[in-house]
Amino acid sequence: MPGRTVRTERAVSTRDQILDTAERLFAEHGVYAVSNRQVSEAAGQGNNAAVGYHFGTKADLVRAITRRHSEPTEVLRARMVAACAGSTDIRDWVACLVRPVTDHLAGAVGPTWFARFGAQVMTDPALRGIMIEEALEAPSLRQILDGLHRCLPDLPADVRAERGDMARQLMVHMVAERERALADGTPTPRATWHDAGTGLIDAITCLWQAPVT
Repeated sequence: MPGRTVRTERAVSTRDQILDTAERLFAEHGVYAVSNRQVSEAAGQGNNAAVGYHFGTKADLVRAITRRHSEPTEVLRARMVAACAGSTDIRDWVACLVRPVTDHLAGAVGPTWFARFGAQVMTDPALRGIMIEEALEAPSLRQILDGLHRCLPDLPADVRAERGDMARQLMVHMVAERERALADGTPTPRATWHDAGTGLIDAITCLWQAPVT
């Protein structure tokens, strides 16, 4: 029915506007420094309860933003994982972690905020579990972790866990730092997202292969 179609399209447009606005405000100011009311107003919604109506709680909104990016990133990641099947080169598996993220950001039209949004969420103890849960639900990520483990069979479990945390910190915050520099118009160590991904792959590969003392 035409009337229903128009209402559906309007609802989708409103949701997209809220997601765009919330992602930007959360990235720039922090999640808990921004209220749902502020998001609604900045998104041009006359109803200050629009965020709650369309998404529910702030945690639900954070999950919706995360999922909006994790789904296309998973498509890129799954393609890379399929190409690396059976590889015993640790660099291949590190690239499967890094490239989908940097390629996703490189493919965006205009400025991005998701890397900074992710850094804000990952430093928030009440919300970081959302991003971790969304990531662990991706089948390709489990395949990457299995590939890394096969490349490092003798790495002690506690060291493996520690280096996994280190690699995640590097990925989250170095990507966010580049995005912040681009937004501020300040110089970046690498000219492109692809080159930035190469630098991260170099560093994280060396991290995994560092001697254990």
